[in-house]
Amino acid sequence: MPSKKVLVVLTSTSKYPGLNKPTGLWLAEAVHFVEKIKNAGFEIDYVSPQGGYIPIDPTSLAAADELDYSYYTNKSFMDKLGCTKTPSDVTPSDYSVIYFTGGHGTVYDFPDNSELQELSRVIYESGGIVSSVCHGAVGLLNIKLSDGKLLIGGKKVTGFSNEEEKMIGLDTVVPFLTETEMVAKGGIFSKSSEAWGVHVVSDQRVVTGQNPASAAKVAEEVISML
Repeated sequence: MPSKKVLVVLTSTSKYPGLNKPTGLWLAEAVHFVEKIKNAGFEIDYVSPQGGYIPIDPTSLAAADELDYSYYTNKSFMDKLGCTKTPSDVTPSDYSVIYFTGGHGTVYDFPDNSELQELSRVIYESGGIVSSVCHGAVGLLNIKLSDGKLLIGGKKVTGFSNEEEKMIGLDTVVPFLTETEMVAKGGIFSKSSEAWGVHVVSDQRVVTGQNPASAAKVAEEVISML
């Protein structure tokens, strides 16, 4: 497969609907993936449902490590998060990988975005990789291939687990649970033996990671396939 660019998808959602509670991108899920991909020599573009500015979940900053802060204080990177492409700006044939980052904002603007689904379909059916981490997996739920079948149907997948959602007390806030929906769409779901453990699954060019700690390993798996 030719080494084309990598497309990183980020949420445009800045707060929970109906609540005065902020959400957005879980920063590490972009940073730890991007760091590996960049160091492997691949060019990266950023896209979001609405384009433009990407809100960052403040909770993710409270949990940030040195690598996260090195990106957060890097003007060039933050400028990219300030002017992301819209899906209509993207030519799918330019990319060999699409990667859906997480953060709870994604559950509100990824699952029903038909443009992102179409980009994913074209990239996948051209021999590319569809990947995600944590709540980013909700971007995979409704991707249909040309034969009408769901992308994740019958494939081994992972994403943010019901156990992890309950542990942070947001299982009653989000409109659905990622694990439950992935199973409902025909995914063969697996998870780490312990909550928050690194867990990555690869099946037929679909690469998924369970939680924030899994983002770097998702990148490593993607790179190994390119």
